[in-house]
Amino acid sequence: MTYVPKSDFLQVMVTRGYMQDCTDIEGLDEKLMAGVVPAYIGYDATAQSLHVGHLFNIMMLRWLQKTGHRPITLMGGGTTKVGDPSFRSDERPLLTPDKIAENITTIRGVFTKYLSYGDSGAIMLDNAEWLDGLNYLEFLRDIGRYFSVNRMLSFESVKSRLDRDQSLSFLEFNYMILQAYDFLELYRREGCLLQMGGSDQWGNIVNGIDLTRRVAGAEVFGLTSPLLTTSDGRKMGKSQGGAVWLNEDLLSAYDFWQFWRNTTDADVGRFLKLYTELPIAECDRLGALGGAEVNAAKVILANEVTTLCHGADAARAAEATARATFEGGGIGEALEVRLLTRAQLGAGLANTHVLTATAIAASSKEAKRLIGDKGLRFNNELVVNPNDLVTADTIGAELKVSVGKKKHFVVRLAD
Repeated sequence: MTYVPKSDFLQVMVTRGYMQDCTDIEGLDEKLMAGVVPAYIGYDATAQSLHVGHLFNIMMLRWLQKTGHRPITLMGGGTTKVGDPSFRSDERPLLTPDKIAENITTIRGVFTKYLSYGDSGAIMLDNAEWLDGLNYLEFLRDIGRYFSVNRMLSFESVKSRLDRDQSLSFLEFNYMILQAYDFLELYRREGCLLQMGGSDQWGNIVNGIDLTRRVAGAEVFGLTSPLLTTSDGRKMGKSQGGAVWLNEDLLSAYDFWQFWRNTTDADVGRFLKLYTELPIAECDRLGALGGAEVNAAKVILANEVTTLCHGADAARAAEATARATFEGGGIGEALEVRLLTRAQLGAGLANTHVLTATAIAASSKEAKRLIGDKGLRFNNELVVNPNDLVTADTIGAELKVSVGKKKHFVVRLAD
């Protein structure tokens, strides 16, 4: 019989689809029912911003706080210097300490939109605070002795790399020890009882639980979420134009809104549960809509997610801009952003080549067929000649490309 949790937090995790595995769900449930549980998720500073792939576990921290517990966001100022090898085929590029510090500064602002910091609220820490000052020999003697290399090699995140005969450096191999030490240190400093993360972090989390039990004699827990992909198999966080960043200086609120507006029909209900706070019954109702009606659900999804990340004003402005982009305010029509580099464009590019270069058409033959069937419009004007040139002046700030009545794209120039 499947265990049915009693605590508000675990009920949310299960019913909304956040949870994949838990090391001891009944034990954790008892702790959550007994009092405030501090829990953490770690974020390495490998880029200037987090992307929508991180929103999954940011929402987990938000729900943790909304159900009365204490979120800890741990910035990986120390672990970023090593790089997590989990399920990677190659070593991460090493960043300088200055670059890591710069990335942490730009990432931090996102969390203040989702969590309430301050007295007895969420806290943010940087593991460089304790990792940078470690004495190597003391660390090996005091912590390294608790780790079995045989066991570390058995974890799927490492094993999958070695099975493909891909090199795993000694530097990367140390990552799981450092992450395990983070859990021990957070237990000592903040009474942290729970680490959460994606399912690819299971081995690292289990190591931290085992280390904390051995060194501190404490019972702590781990909870993982499924690695999320869209219904068509794409990794969450990526789009045709690249990563969907959470920082507005890297991706405008409008483009962020459009990413969610372009959600495939099959993902609407699931994404409403994961990325908004709408009641589950409403998420199910909206997700069950079909035909043209599902477009209204996509607008609600885009508005709700954008409001959390960029504010209600930004969401309203994005929706208004989208309405104005289409004739008659047809917000029911999707708008995808495609990038065309200046090098690709050169002095000018034929209409057909613009379509293939931006993957709007799969081939020149398909592009010519669209034009021949009078199914292509640029900025709402019918395209009749496949060989007419598109120039930088033609595109301007952006070029609206319409394929038939329901497919719409915006082509922008990129350096």
